[in-house]
Amino acid sequence: MAQIEVQRQPAISVPNAVAPQTGGVQFIPTSLYVGDLDVTVTDEQLFQLFGQVARVASVRICRDLATGRSLGYGYVNYSNPRDAARALDLLNFTPLNNKPIRIMYSQRDPSLRKSGTANIFIKNLDKSIDHKALHDTFSAFGNILSCKISTDGFGQSKGYGFVQFDSEESAQNAIDKLNGMLINDKQVYVGHFLRKQERETTSSKTKFNNVYVKNLSESTTDEDLKTIFGEYGEITSAVIMRDADGKSKCFGFVNFEIADDAAKAVEALNGKKFEEKEWYVGKAQKKSEREHELKSRFEQTVKEAADKLKGMNLYVKNLDDSIDDEKLKELFSEYGKIISCKVMRDPSGVSKGSGFVAFSTPEEASRALAEMNHKLVVSKPLYVALAQKQEERRASLQAQFSQMRPLAIPSVAPRMPMYPSGAPGLGQQFLYGQAPPAIIPQAGFGYQQQLVPGVRPGGPPVPNFFVPMVQQGQRPGGRRGAGPFQQAQQPGTCQSIPTWL
Repeated sequence: MAQIEVQRQPAISVPNAVAPQTGGVQFIPTSLYVGDLDVTVTDEQLFQLFGQVARVASVRICRDLATGRSLGYGYVNYSNPRDAARALDLLNFTPLNNKPIRIMYSQRDPSLRKSGTANIFIKNLDKSIDHKALHDTFSAFGNILSCKISTDGFGQSKGYGFVQFDSEESAQNAIDKLNGMLINDKQVYVGHFLRKQERETTSSKTKFNNVYVKNLSESTTDEDLKTIFGEYGEITSAVIMRDADGKSKCFGFVNFEIADDAAKAVEALNGKKFEEKEWYVGKAQKKSEREHELKSRFEQTVKEAADKLKGMNLYVKNLDDSIDDEKLKELFSEYGKIISCKVMRDPSGVSKGSGFVAFSTPEEASRALAEMNHKLVVSKPLYVALAQKQEERRASLQAQFSQMRPLAIPSVAPRMPMYPSGAPGLGQQFLYGQAPPAIIPQAGFGYQQQLVPGVRPGGPPVPNFFVPMVQQGQRPGGRRGAGPFQQAQQPGTCQSIPTWL
């Protein structure tokens, strides 16, 4: 068997390199995605590193909006495609803060990444092979858009990785040449990348030799199984599972020598009655496969029920704790025929304050919705709406959020809130009766300049004070909404990158 010895080679500069322009691959040839960044890397460091290659138009490290912590990736933009191509060639896998960075062209179309086009999966890799070594091995088969070794929390290889080419031809060529080859004394598997759903669908269609049979009579023996199933092919084993006392658990397994014989036995014997017992005969499954199948069946049942009751099922919340199923049904029964009524409760039986009422027709549900929404019941106003599936509610909320616009406030430097010496810091509160520091609005806000004791008009600039706004009758730091000057955070421009890139 052929042996490939992976060696780390230094990057070779290609001054005239240009961004690949293959069909179907959509990216901005001047924008680079930089991944595997150490959390301590700053925008300035990224700017200086990439500025050594050519003039950089802009850099941005993507950060968590709440904590400000680096997400481990960012973007570098050039003005010239050749500069971007040269930076990718020269700087890919360069250590930055003792951690090699990974560069690829920024792909703004997420459908390309999620489709798995020209993406291959490699497993059984030697733990010594890193991103650079994997890239060097597969670069001989075509232009690589992304290359990654999957690692654990300590940065150690998990023994598998992913390589995405710019064309299916290159990917297929790599599979044909490297699948089953020895790389660093280990035989590797190289194949097309499949998403989880595709892998599960593929595994469900695979042939099987082991058959599971249940609902057996307690008197059924191993020999009975061999006799019945032996009519369909050669059997290597047949066993009925028993407890510690030797009593039958009424299920067992039959293993055939040929997979086609196992399939014939399942088709012929599933649902047949033996000793007044209807047998279930099917493919022997792993626990994870059974759980997935049961989950799929449950989700399908829920979907069918929801589709059947669409427009007829009402969601009711803000219910008083004294309202049970009967009282809820009584409240809504005057508007039509109720086919189901349920108050939701926690495991201890305490009402969650919400429930569902399903009518026989959409017209009845609409009438109940119009009459009962905001109606006082036991001194609490009800909230009534058409019941929605979780994905529908999520889509509705996302649509509402996308229509929100932040309050337009002129950009004023400095942009971060600043406090003068001795003033309360971020997160501190003012005590009742304590006057806050005087606010000096910046020019352009439409306010007149206020005089502050000890400060001369026209004197040196005064620090930009920041004072939390407290509405009248509202406790500082309370749980109610912020004051009118709080502006919504703008959604970030950084894109999410799948874990395998």
